[in-house]
Amino acid sequence: MATHRLHIVSASTRPTSAGCPLAHWVTERARVHGEFEPTLIDLGEVALPFLDEPEHPSEGRYLHQHTKNWSATVGAADSFVFVMPMYNGGFSAPLKNAIDFLHQEWQGKPVGLISYSAGTSGGAPAVEMLRPVLDRVGLRPAPRSLSVPGIEDHLTPDRRFRATPALTGDADAVLDAVATLLTPPRPRAGATRS
Repeated sequence: MATHRLHIVSASTRPTSAGCPLAHWVTERARVHGEFEPTLIDLGEVALPFLDEPEHPSEGRYLHQHTKNWSATVGAADSFVFVMPMYNGGFSAPLKNAIDFLHQEWQGKPVGLISYSAGTSGGAPAVEMLRPVLDRVGLRPAPRSLSVPGIEDHLTPDRRFRATPALTGDADAVLDAVATLLTPPRPRAGATRS
C-alpha cells in the first residue's frame, strides 16, 4: 500500500532530453515498488524563471504565483528522486534554480539521485557536486545513487528507456534507500526511553 508521496523531478528542460524517458521509467519503478505514490514533475513544464522573489526563500513570503505553485508542489511531497543530466561536468542550472526558489519546503525530506550522461561517467560528478547544495537546504540524500552512462544507448526508437537488469536493480536500491529514510528509526534492542 503506497503511503509516501514521492516526486520524481526530471531536471532537464530540453524538449529532446534523454532524461524524460528515464524519469518516466523511474516513475514506473516507484509505482511497482509499493512504498510510494509517485508523481513525475518535469522542470521543463514547471518553467520557473530565474529566481525573482524579492525576499529570501527562507522567509517563505512569496510574491509571484509561479513560486507559490512551486512551493505547493514541493511542499506536498514526502520525498524526491532527482533524475538529472550532467552538463559540462556539473548539474543543470534549472535544477539549481528550482532548489534555490524554496527553503522550508525541502527541510528534512529524503532525496534519491539518479544521473545520466552520454559518456562513461553517467553523470556521477554532477551528483557529487550537488550533494553540498542539498545539505544546505536540508534535504537528506539517500546513501545509494545511480549513474546511467551512455544514456542514448538505452533508448528505443520510440524514445522509451530500455533498462538492463543491473540498472533495474540499482534503481530499486535507490528507491529502497529513500523509503528507509522515510521510516522512523526503531529504538535499538535494550535501549531505554527517556
